[in-house]
Amino acid sequence: MAVGTKDLAIDQLASFDRDKLLEELRKAKEELFNLRFQSATGQLENHGRLRAVKRDIARIYTVLRERDLGIRPEVEAVAEEAPKEKKAKKASKKKEAADEGASEDAK
Repeated sequence: MAVGTKDLAIDQLASFDRDKLLEELRKAKEELFNLRFQSATGQLENHGRLRAVKRDIARIYTVLRERDLGIRPEVEAVAEEAPKEKKAKKASKKKEAADEGASEDAK
């Protein structure tokens, strides 16, 4: 990557799920707003940062669009699914225990 943020390389963006990409997009747009404000007031020291943030935003939009078109595969949120699976397992165990208790009562 020639210009931009090193932590927002295209390879790393491709590994993010949709929610994480949208969060990064929000942060980048907020940073761009702040940089433009600094530029307008004459406080901006590094004008190259404006270009880098714009490119980061373009990269994020590109990954999102590629996923919409099916060019790039979707990445699922692995960390968020694990707690849901545990809750589902606990709920099924409780249900099984309740069912066993009900069958014993019927005897």
